[in-house]
Amino acid sequence: MSTILLADDNGPNRELTSVILERAGFDVVEAKDGADTLRQLQSSAPDALLLDLHLPDMDGFEVLRKIRQDARLATLPIAAVTASAMSSEEERALASGFDAYLAKPYEPPQVVDLVRHLVSGK
Repeated sequence: MSTILLADDNGPNRELTSVILERAGFDVVEAKDGADTLRQLQSSAPDALLLDLHLPDMDGFEVLRKIRQDARLATLPIAAVTASAMSSEEERALASGFDAYLAKPYEPPQVVDLVRHLVSGK
């Protein structure tokens, strides 16, 4: 079973996405901000990370930079998740090294398919 780290500061969004992914057969570990995400990554190695771009303590781009500096995490599949769905932000996210981009709101099959894609490496 694959483990997904879900970083989102919005509790209801985080809980809903966790339920969707757990029902699809994934183990989900939750983080509420950038610092919590980095702490979680030091104690465990998830198979993929869904990272909100707008966290209260640091943005997702800064979290991504810190993660990619750690050789152990350099190849961790990471998807940018955001509610601001602007094409320029998607381009910036993908150019910055995110492996995928997901705009909120999304339908449950979208997030499940994205996570399956991330963990399969395809």
